[in-house]
Parts: sequence; structure tokens; C-alpha cells
Amino acid sequence: MDVIIVMCLGVLTGKFFFPLKWKRINELLQTICTLLLIFSMGVLLGSRENFLQEITTLGFQSILFFLIPSVFSVIIVYPLTRIFLDSRKKGKKEGD
Repeated sequence: MDVIIVMCLGVLTGKFFFPLKWKRINELLQTICTLLLIFSMGVLLGSRENFLQEITTLGFQSILFFLIPSVFSVIIVYPLTRIFLDSRKKGKKEGD
């Protein structure tokens, strides 16, 4: 919640109080801060002892979170589209 409040305050400050002539400097400062944030997150993750094992586990979990819903949605949607689309085509042919 704190992050959202700080972001909203930044948006309001940029909209009402930040001069347009400093736009280029602000863009450069945002890029530098973003690169610093990504670098510090990488250092933090790289300093963990079991980082590679954690990445493997998270990768496997994310594959399961993607694969299981995708497979079940295809299993459910395919027969339903065959049923409803075939009945719609038959209705059009009988109407002709």
C-alpha cells in the first residue's frame, strides 16, 4: 500500500509541480534509478546460497501453473465449441 501511495504522490508532483523543461533530466534520472534497482535486486538474489535450486523449483512450479490450466481449458472448450458450433451450422443449413 505504501508503494502505491508513493507512486501516486510522484504522479501528482510530476503533473502539477515539475517544470516541463526538466523533463529530459527526469527521464535520465528514472533510467538510472531503474538500472540501480535491477542491479541491486540481482545482487540480492545472487547472494542467496540456494539460489539456483530455488530458481529450478520456481521454474517447475510456474510451468505447472501454466500447463495444468491450459490443458484443462482445452479439454473443456474444444468439446463445447464442437457441440455449439456444429448445432449452429446445422441450424443455418436447415434455414436455407
